[in-house]
This record gives sequence, structure tokens and C-alpha cells, in this order.
Amino acid sequence: MKQELVHVLAGNVFAISDAQGDIEIAPQAPVGLFSFDTRFLSHWVLTVDGERLNALSRDDMTYFETRFFLVPGVASHYVDADVSIIRHRSVHDCFHENITVLNHSARHAEFTVRMEVGSDFADIAEVGNLRQRTVHVDADSARHQLVLRYERERFVREATVSSTAPVEVDDRGMTFRIRVEPEGRWETDLHVSLTIQGEHGQDMRASLASHQHDVRSGMDEDLAGWLNRAPRLVSERDGLEATYQGSLADLAALRYRPLAYTERVPVGGLPWAMAFCGRDSLITCLQTMAFTPELAPATLRMLALLQGGQLDDEHEEEPGKILAQLRYGESAAFGALPNALYYGAADTTPLFVVLLDEYELWSGDADLVRQLRHPARMALDWIDEYGDLTGDGYVRYQRRNERHGVVNQSWKDSDDAIADVRGRQPAFPRATCEVQGYAYDAKRRGARLARTFWDDPAYADRLEREAEALKERFNRDFWLPHREYYALALDPYGEPVDALSSNIGHLLWSGIVPEHRAEAVAEHLVGPRLFNGWGVRTLAAGQRPYNPVGSHLGAVWPSDNALVAAGLRRYRFDAHAARIAAGILDVAQTLGGAVPELIAGYERSTTKYPVQLPSAGRPQSWSSGALLMLLGTLLGLRPTGDDLLVTPALPAGFGRLELLDIPGRWGRADAYASDRSTGTRPR
Repeated sequence: MKQELVHVLAGNVFAISDAQGDIEIAPQAPVGLFSFDTRFLSHWVLTVDGERLNALSRDDMTYFETRFFLVPGVASHYVDADVSIIRHRSVHDCFHENITVLNHSARHAEFTVRMEVGSDFADIAEVGNLRQRTVHVDADSARHQLVLRYERERFVREATVSSTAPVEVDDRGMTFRIRVEPEGRWETDLHVSLTIQGEHGQDMRASLASHQHDVRSGMDEDLAGWLNRAPRLVSERDGLEATYQGSLADLAALRYRPLAYTERVPVGGLPWAMAFCGRDSLITCLQTMAFTPELAPATLRMLALLQGGQLDDEHEEEPGKILAQLRYGESAAFGALPNALYYGAADTTPLFVVLLDEYELWSGDADLVRQLRHPARMALDWIDEYGDLTGDGYVRYQRRNERHGVVNQSWKDSDDAIADVRGRQPAFPRATCEVQGYAYDAKRRGARLARTFWDDPAYADRLEREAEALKERFNRDFWLPHREYYALALDPYGEPVDALSSNIGHLLWSGIVPEHRAEAVAEHLVGPRLFNGWGVRTLAAGQRPYNPVGSHLGAVWPSDNALVAAGLRRYRFDAHAARIAAGILDVAQTLGGAVPELIAGYERSTTKYPVQLPSAGRPQSWSSGALLMLLGTLLGLRPTGDDLLVTPALPAGFGRLELLDIPGRWGRADAYASDRSTGTRPR
């Protein structure tokens, strides 16, 4: 049976271990202590008198701390164990573990407690394909300290393990020879500080780090403040309030300060995307606007700071283009991968403008809109100047880094994600349908910003004309009249990729669909080929490439479904939206814990339980954000000037729902709803 993995995380630092708290390298599993894309500990194994420990139970206290309750030996010893061990682990800018040994006998006892310590300083991008590194080790028993250091030219990473109790230190770990009185206890604090050396030998993390041994200091207050600033949910539906609080806590855990940046932005998620990812952060901010709006301005400023300013094929950078990914690992530092600053995404740039406008609608923060006028206009210019690769007016993508560039540069970014009903993949450059919707929305929103805040009505008029021309062109070229849905993409010759996919729901969200076609699109989204009972599949069943366990070929993504449901409500298909929202909320409550990135696309009537996939990360920022967006969609939350509009449409049996103290330009407002509405579409 697959070993359970346990994590603690706090934005810049995360640790993944087995159920006993031990860290040992496992194939393809990102176990270890990581920070800024480097594994600082790859071996962290506790023994007592040479015996490995077994877990009795675990207390996951918060996202940044957990406690393991352990005994030595095999399970048969549990009943009569006269010694037990507690490992209390927490992370902040560092890693901290308190080890307590309890003697339950009436006589004193002597034990040899050993912590084996090691690091390979692997880049997270190469976990599972490891190479040997020369790690320098300095063992100092007098100072109770073990220092592990890796250095390659100016790339220097260091882990320093220190103990509060006397200890024998060697190159492979720390040994404690202890005596515990009858019914007594012994304990030590192990502190692991992490150093990323920059210019002149300074720690680049110094501005982030307090290096306190009590890493709980301030963390509880920070979490409490985060939860208190968010609206309060009151629900008659069993368990929904706890699920809501859990999603907020997961979003708190996934806040991250990039190096040399003072504000926290959302990262993608555990384990592979614990980095600043433009698409994930933008969508998370859009999802959480009514709940945690503070994420948006920090994200917008960070993306503006890193906006493309030159032509660079290696990193796929272009003037005005918005970042896809920022990494700090060794592969990024030496150019083995182009991900130090990577711009290979076609959707981040229009979504930047969409988020800027949406944030102003909710917050009234005109100053930020004026401050980001130049980056926003550069992004709008990119849509036509660099995004239109064939001159037909559509935003397309084709990787320019043939060695390491992302093949599909839209949200469905796996290599096989874009294919027609027969499984044939189109040539490049490709124009996926949802990106055209984002571009249309960006132009319309850019026009509002230009007219209202930038004092440029002529530019606003031009953007509006371009948006309407794009909408007309799109509905001519992407619509498949014999199937009554939009093509997934166009190839470079204008031929449609005729697969039925969840992308059509994003078109409703962007508003590019004319009213007379909206009903056909809506019916497909909740029809049996796309909707499996839990949510909308990424690709409809009955097509050759369909695969219920394929990430973008049939699996169900909460983040995808949140945008689909919001789009359905935009076109007043309230019952359809409620059905999708209810399914995804059922997934979250059935599985418990963090919302997974995706589940299998099997029919709900077949599995009775959401089938999780090994590729699914949890927690993920845009999965946790999806639950908040779905709640906002069910309540029909929308800013209208200085007021908050509430037009609820709850699923049948949902009961009463209250969301109190919703932040915005109005100050704080409340929303109330019940499931008494019929859920029909007004005519």
C-alpha cells in the first residue's frame, strides 16, 4: 500500500514526510524540506535505541504545524509500550521540530535517540531524476550544530541544524544519550535554518526571516487575522462552514513572498507548483475577490514588475507579455531550464487586464489602476502585436524554446491536451477558444479603464471596436453549427479542432457568446457527455482522446468548474450553475481536507466517491479559490457602482446561506439566500 505523506507548509517553506515524520528519498515523490525550489533536507530519520518508530496518531494543528505520536518497534509493542515519543513540527521561514521522549515506567530509563540528517540539495524540477552533488558537512558537537552546504559557483545553499540539548554530532546526524526519570520526560528543540546566499555572502532570505526558534510566534496571529478579514459564512448545510474555513486556511498557507519582494502572492500549490505561477495566481485572485481581495494588488504589482520587455526565445519573453512562472532552483540559475523567468503562456497577458479591472470594480482602488496604466496598455498591445502570430486576429501560441518550452501554452498545458474528436493534434501556432474569450474581455475592460481612469476616450473607442470585431470573427470561425458548440481551437489554417470541451464554459464567463447561442452551450455543459455528476469534464466522453484519468482529456477540475458556473450565471442559467456548484462542493465535502487539483472523470453513479488521481496536488490555490468563487456564484455577488448586488440561486436542499461582512468599496456588506427559488432562467 502506498505510504501516506504528511505535509506542513508556510508559503516559502514546506516539508513532506511519511506518517511517522521521517524523510527519506522515494522515487518520483517530492519528500523533503524545500524552500525556493531547493530541497534542503532529503534525509531526516528518528530512531530510539536503533529502532524506527511507528505512528499511534497525528494531530494536524494548523497548516504550518503538526504533531506525531509515536512508539518504537512494531505494532505488537503498542499495548505495553513503556516509552512514547512526540514530534512537534512547524515551519515558517525555517524548520523546527521539538522531540519529547516520555518514560511511562516506574523506573528510570536510558535511551539512545538518533536523528539521521542528510541533504542532496536537489532542484524540485529534477526530483525523481537525481544527480549526485558534493555536499560539504561540518559537524560541531561543542556548538550542538550540523551544517550542510552545497556550492556551485555563486549558487550557494546551506542548511544549519542546531539542538538545544547536548548532543554528539557527526557527518550523518546527531546522537543523544539520555536518562529519563520515572514517569519523566526529556526533550530537545531541533532548529533548521535555511540560507540562500546572494551577493557578498548575505542570506537573500534575511528580509523574510526572523530566525526565531519558536516559529509559532506570530503565525497564529497571522492566520487569525486572515480568517477574521474574510467574510463569515453561516450555512444550514452540514459541514459547509468547515469546508469554507479549510479553503481559507489553505489559501493562507499558499501565500508566498518572492525574494526581494515585500508582499505575499499566491503560489500554485503543493507539491510541484510551490512557486509564483502567473496563471494560477491571476485566476486565484479572480476567484477570491469577494473574500480575500488583498491577494490581487500584490499579484498585479508583482506581475507588472516582471512583465516582459524584450524578445528572448529562450524564456519566450516578449514586450508586454505577462509571466508564466518564476523559479529559483539550480536549473533556473544555470539555464538548464528556462524557468528563472518563463513567459510561455498565451492567457496570462489578457487575464492581467481582466484582473486589474475586476479589482477596481470591487475595491474602488483607482490609484492602482493609474499606477499600472503602462503595464496594462503594454499587455493590451501584446494581444495584437505579438499574440496574433498569423495575422488573422486571434491570440495564438507556439513555443520558441524547442528544448524546454511548454507545448500547450493555455490552461490545459499537457502535451496531448489539444486534439480533435478523432484524437488528431493540430499544427502550430494554435488558437484555443477560451484565450480568444479572455482577449475579448480584456479589450472591453481595457476600454472601461481607458475612458474612466486614463483620460483616453479615443483609445477606449478603439478597444471597443476591436472587441466587437473579435467577437464577430470568433463566432463566425469557431462555431460548429452542425454540433452547436464552439471548437476547442483553430489550427494555423483556420480549420477548427472540433472536440467538445469544458473550454466553452470559459466563453460564457468572458461574455463572447451571443445570447442566441448561450442556451446550446449551457445544455452541453450539463449534458451527460461533459457533466459526470461531480462536475464538468475537461473533455466530453465519446470522443477518441477521452480518458477519465487524463488531466485535460476527461478529468474534472474544480478551478475549471468555478469559471464555468460563473459563466452560466452570467447568462442567467441559474439552475445549470447551481448543479455544477453543488457537485464540486460535494467533492470537497466528501473527500475532506484540502480540495484536490482534479479528480477522475468517471460517472458519479459508477464510482459513488470522487476518484483522486496521483497527479493531483493538494492544496492548490485555484482549487481552494474555486470553492469561494462557487459560493459567490450561488449568491450572485456582483459590484454595481458603490453597492454590492446579491441575486442568489441556490441548489435544491441547500437550505439557508449567509455570508457576512463581504469587503469592497462599500465597506462591508451581508448576503442572505435560501433554496426557495425555482432556479429557472428569467425570460
